[in-house]
Amino acid sequence: MIILIVVVFAILGFVVSSQLKSKFKRYSQTSLQANLSGEEIAKLMLADHNIHDVRVICVEGQLTDHYNPMDKTVNLSPDVFYGRNAAATAVAAHECGHAVQHATAYSWLSFRSAMVPIQNISSKILNFILIASLFGGFALGLPVPLIGYLVVGSYSVMTLFSLVTLPVEFDASNRALAWVQQRNVVTREEYAMSKDALNWAARTYLVAALASLVTLAYYIFVFFGNRN
Repeated sequence: MIILIVVVFAILGFVVSSQLKSKFKRYSQTSLQANLSGEEIAKLMLADHNIHDVRVICVEGQLTDHYNPMDKTVNLSPDVFYGRNAAATAVAAHECGHAVQHATAYSWLSFRSAMVPIQNISSKILNFILIASLFGGFALGLPVPLIGYLVVGSYSVMTLFSLVTLPVEFDASNRALAWVQQRNVVTREEYAMSKDALNWAARTYLVAALASLVTLAYYIFVFFGNRN
């Protein structure tokens, strides 16, 4: 059953990821009428929100864009950092949306940040149990019910983290789209492209959250579903 769950969501994730890459590739081929790069978009949005302690830097890779609240940096991949198109605008503004969330103490972002250490520990527990199960079953010297509690408890934390990520990502996109429209840095057609690109990016998080929920339900059933 777990193999079926993994396969189904792996296929679904692949489809969404492929569509996301296809959209970004298509929207990257149309030059932005305002002729602003992703770097310039990011700096402009930060300035408009009176955020002056966040750096915009270029990082290696493709779709590696992210905001780091630890060192207050908006990290943009080369295609976004130098790109002058709707796709680059969407990504740069979205990551700045996270910076705005951080600056305004957005509750869901604060909650997710607080969960990171717990989520990391939960991930290590699951990895340990998985590795142990591959080498001689559950030869951990622990009773099965306790293993069940560890697995379900750890996966519950990871599922909650996935669910909390949803409002954080959707809110960042909403902030980005509202700003690019109000600032008039995109035309109506470019706005539609940016919105579509961010919608597909959001679907990747949605698929991950659904996969985590279904997997959690499966483990709950396996360890505790047959109890009388």
